[in-house]
Amino acid sequence: MSETISKLPDARTQAERQARIDLAASLRIAVRNGFHEGIDNHFTLTTPGKPDRFLLNPYGLHWSEVRASDLLEVDFDGAVTAGAGIADRTAVCIHGPIHRRGIACVLHTHMPYATALTQLEDMTLEMTGQNALGFFGGVAYDHEYGGLALDMAEGERMADVLGDKMVLMLANHGVIVCGTSVADAFNSLYFLERACQTQILAMATGKPRRHVAPAVVEMTRAQFNATGLPAGHNAYDYHFAALKRLLDRQEADYAD
Repeated sequence: MSETISKLPDARTQAERQARIDLAASLRIAVRNGFHEGIDNHFTLTTPGKPDRFLLNPYGLHWSEVRASDLLEVDFDGAVTAGAGIADRTAVCIHGPIHRRGIACVLHTHMPYATALTQLEDMTLEMTGQNALGFFGGVAYDHEYGGLALDMAEGERMADVLGDKMVLMLANHGVIVCGTSVADAFNSLYFLERACQTQILAMATGKPRRHVAPAVVEMTRAQFNATGLPAGHNAYDYHFAALKRLLDRQEADYAD
């Protein structure tokens, strides 16, 4: 990893270099999983050492071509403080208010199954599949779709609805998934889409579905947090590291 980090400008701290590499990797991996919409949607990460700045994929680049050095740094008002490119206004309005509240990583997508669920009158992620159980108590629901988020007031409203949760389902729109790091947020994004996919498929059968008993839901949610890994290690770090190894073999330019 030190070799790829050295390709970025020396003026950047090693922490920022690694942050850029991880965020660029998450965009590439999102494409591989069908979570993207071409040049639209946005992933952001607070710049290490700069709590009032965040890294953002520039508007106009397809996610499959974004490199670590392409990422913009912007402030909460949307001014580009480093890099060359356009900071999408909806990205600034949606992500800025959430980052301002201390969240490190914010991923916004219109990934198919989660977005399909948000188009239903009842868009609840139901406790019928094991992947869904991992999100028990951690999902907020915004039922007030009001068009594109082109002003800060709309972003602040979304952040209010999110509250202390890490996932926000946006009616008729898509999802926002947050995390303490890129690995943490992307792992949640991945398993949220899987949970929504199996729910949609089960619903499509038209047959009665089996809900998990509340006590078992709570027990399983706790089990997700007790992985049995060595101290200081998390399942999401192992998952993201494996996904990056695939990129290293096939799309290593993401780290440039």
